[in-house]
Amino acid sequence: MKPASDGADPAANEATAPKKLFIKSFGCQMNVYDATRMADVLAPEGYQETAQPEEADLIVLNTCHIRERAAEKVFSELGKLRQLKQERAGLGQETRIAVAGCVAQAEGAEILRKQRAVDLVVGPQNYHRLPDLVRQSFNAPVVDTDFPVEDKFDHLTAPSEAKIRERGVAAFLTVQEGCDKFCTFCVVPYTRGAEVSRPVARIVAEAEVLARAGVREITLLGQNVDAYHGLGEDGENWTLAQLLRRLARIEGVARLRFTTSHPNDMTDDLIEAFADLPALMPFLHLPVQSGSDAILQAMNRRHSAEDYVRLIEKIRKARPDLALSSDFIVGFPGETEADVQATLDLIAEVGFASTFSFKYSPRPGTPGAELADQVDEAVKTERLYRLQALVEAQRQAFNAAMVGRVTPVLFEKLGRHAGQVAGKSPYLQPVQVEGGAELIGREAPVEIVRCGSNSLFGRLAAPETVGAA
Repeated sequence: MKPASDGADPAANEATAPKKLFIKSFGCQMNVYDATRMADVLAPEGYQETAQPEEADLIVLNTCHIRERAAEKVFSELGKLRQLKQERAGLGQETRIAVAGCVAQAEGAEILRKQRAVDLVVGPQNYHRLPDLVRQSFNAPVVDTDFPVEDKFDHLTAPSEAKIRERGVAAFLTVQEGCDKFCTFCVVPYTRGAEVSRPVARIVAEAEVLARAGVREITLLGQNVDAYHGLGEDGENWTLAQLLRRLARIEGVARLRFTTSHPNDMTDDLIEAFADLPALMPFLHLPVQSGSDAILQAMNRRHSAEDYVRLIEKIRKARPDLALSSDFIVGFPGETEADVQATLDLIAEVGFASTFSFKYSPRPGTPGAELADQVDEAVKTERLYRLQALVEAQRQAFNAAMVGRVTPVLFEKLGRHAGQVAGKSPYLQPVQVEGGAELIGREAPVEIVRCGSNSLFGRLAAPETVGAA
């Protein structure tokens, strides 16, 4: 975009000219959801999404602070974008660079000091203000990392049905943000704030818009989603189970999921929902982090390994076909070989269909970063290798056990090869079958005939065969 001339206000020029928006998200599913809402709130300003940063007038890095060296990765990316900004300036095109999300919240004005190419820093609670903040950034760099009084969801622009259809038949929907647990390794309470739950009526309204546009699967998101306690339609605070039952009544919604959960908030009514709510998929992501009680106590998890095992038994009794996913951290300060073995023993006892596992990385500002007995990096690496070998063997065994079974598959897109269509099993496994675009948006039974390293392959089967082995 060419700079304004003849004394024209560059922000006014920005408001009327055709503009391109590029958003790159890091980290969790909530950031994916936030990215779509950022695009929605900027659409009325004339911004159209592009997959090419080279043609973008506004570039947003939507950051995550959970993973190792998160801030360093952001600044490395910003270095590349600074060069891109200079190249576009040489062509008479102006580029705004914004840093959003949890790194923005944690680093604040420090981002502007370290990388002067950045025009805007905005925390995850403030992206509803993006249009105004972008306009302000034409005059001077802007930082907005306050926790606002108003609810950002009240001010977000609803996406068009065409945009929803473009995004596919599965969608994320944030219902809860923040966390009150204060695990000693985690920055979420500091970057996302205290637990806040959206009212049921507003969640239902958003879900109905998604369903009318063809969304068939909705995943409810929250940093601690099973602690949901939003205002219900009867004036009382509802649990997550009550919310799920209400959403299951929306016409067109075939599948419901939720993530991420804390074991201490997995209530009896939520377990019952797995038993008697067909739309709720039999797949649960329930992080345990460690199998050692000493490490769990140091992490401030407030549950024991035995508590976790007994909880899983209870859930599986309610839903025998349930599969599990979890998070594991190795190398937490003070972790011994006995602690590692306790984690491996828990994994062997419970069995997981998939997992996310990481070496402990001290997050600035968290209690864990101040603990003594930090574990040597080489020791962390070796322990992670052993843990990942075990959970990968479990994942492959779970996938292999699907061969010969008939399972419902929600088809989402065309496959990688001509004549293929791809979807997801109830357990989030990618499934490829021979078929065409007419299957997209449909749920159909598929007989699994082959298992690859990351995908299942099958053929369409008769409806009455679902669940057969």
